[in-house]
Amino acid sequence: MKTFIYPEMMVHVALCTHKLPTNVVVASDSSDLLMGELSRYRDSTVTNCSGSTLLESFRDLDDSSADVVLVDTLTADAAVIAHINRLLKGDGLMVMQHPNLDNIADNTTLMQILGNYFKIIMPYYDGNGATLLLCSKEYHPTADIILQRSDLLEGQQFYNCDVHSAVFAMPQYIRKNYLGIIRN
Repeated sequence: MKTFIYPEMMVHVALCTHKLPTNVVVASDSSDLLMGELSRYRDSTVTNCSGSTLLESFRDLDDSSADVVLVDTLTADAAVIAHINRLLKGDGLMVMQHPNLDNIADNTTLMQILGNYFKIIMPYYDGNGATLLLCSKEYHPTADIILQRSDLLEGQQFYNCDVHSAVFAMPQYIRKNYLGIIRN
């Protein structure tokens, strides 16, 4: 498993989809790799929420203050997602770890919660066999990719504009399982 793939896919897919990601919130206890990738976006301010519970960290942040929230944990429940919605601006987006593509019952519940807050909910592969979810209030990750931004990034080992679009392709059995659940 390549350790550079996950942070590149979590950060660059989100920040190359959002039109102007100036305020980013990272919810992670091990954010060093994510912070390294985020440092490439000089116009973005990053707030790191770690250490205590996510709810405690989010309570101190202002409403509608974040363009992008990166959730690097599997503990995002309905209350955490409601706080993320409160933090996000009207065109904000979130990337979070996806618990398990094959467990359709758990995923249906998660998608119903996310559907209360986001227009677009799309799983994508992180390049290492795991799955992430991009949840957006406005931007579609394949239609709204900022090609110039993704092409001008330097130093990444995995991510590029072609990978960005390709990771959203899902096998047919997953597409069937998610029919009517995912919004894309």
